Amino acid sequence: MLTITVENLGDVVILRCRGRIVWGDETAILCSAAQQQGRNVVLDLTQVDAIDAAGIGALVALQAAGIYLKLMNPTQQVREILKVTQLDSIFEICGSRSIADAAESTLARIADSGSERFHIPLT
Repeated sequence: MLTITVENLGDVVILRCRGRIVWGDETAILCSAAQQQGRNVVLDLTQVDAIDAAGIGALVALQAAGIYLKLMNPTQQVREILKVTQLDSIFEICGSRSIADAAESTLARIADSGSERFHIPLT
């Protein structure tokens, strides 16, 4: 089961995820929450204990749809999957920092890029 707590910080929304991001209702819940909140989303993955291919696919689909995702505090299991799939080079991942710092750096990165949308390069 996946539960999400939403914290709106103006231009950035923090989605605090708890549980598993896996095929089924969990990925639908994540996609719905992210799409409803806007373009700049920080996913707090501190309490995510599992992610599968459908969960990874949901993250990629959200980013491809124009939602900028920053992944905060992924667990070791989630980090390993991101590394194996080489998505650790696509998504910005931040460690143990305050949510306000994560939101601020997300906005700074968007401003520096001159764009509100990031593209995932296909190789």
